[in-house]
Amino acid sequence: ILNYQIIDPAIILDKISHDYKKSFEQRVSNLKETFGELQSIYKSSSQKVEGPDKDIQLIRGFNKHRVAKYLELLKVAKSEILNMYSPRRAVSEEVHEDVKRILKSSGTIKSIYQLSDDKTNNDELVRICERFIKEGEEIKLANFKLSNSVIFDAETVFFNLSTDKNVPKHKQADLIIKNVDFVAQIRDLFFNYWEKAITIEEFKKKK
Repeated sequence: ILNYQIIDPAIILDKISHDYKKSFEQRVSNLKETFGELQSIYKSSSQKVEGPDKDIQLIRGFNKHRVAKYLELLKVAKSEILNMYSPRRAVSEEVHEDVKRILKSSGTIKSIYQLSDDKTNNDELVRICERFIKEGEEIKLANFKLSNSVIFDAETVFFNLSTDKNVPKHKQADLIIKNVDFVAQIRDLFFNYWEKAITIEEFKKKK
């Protein structure tokens, strides 16, 4: 005669979870090993690229990887950063350590923020910008359209190409161009916008 006994579900759950976890860790380990080999091949081939294409990078895919590229440029910036932001970009209230480093070394950081149609958003933007100004950043506001772009040391420009809010994150893209002549033109455009933009005080008076 066969006798059956019900096993505690917690024991079964623990066993299945353990098996899943072990299988997952093995797959991740294999994945990292494979991509480690691909990374070495990529670095080797990218170093051989010659001509203008080596100074143009199109970055697509997950947001955190695109942000990492921006932070790489910020980390090596030395004396000047020029920012242009459209309203769709979220503004962090934290002052990045590399921004503080540049300001402490008598560097220049200028930013133009595009105003939105929402009064509440604009008031919040002004509050955050006033904090940045206290840190040493120069800021103006624009009531005209701006591209999301950053110019580093008059040598490199970083463009965020995803202006449509409906575009999924995995299809968004950024463009990095390291061409002194082209960057000089974008820099001239920045200062043209800078002259047209208004200060925080001027914005407050118009309210």
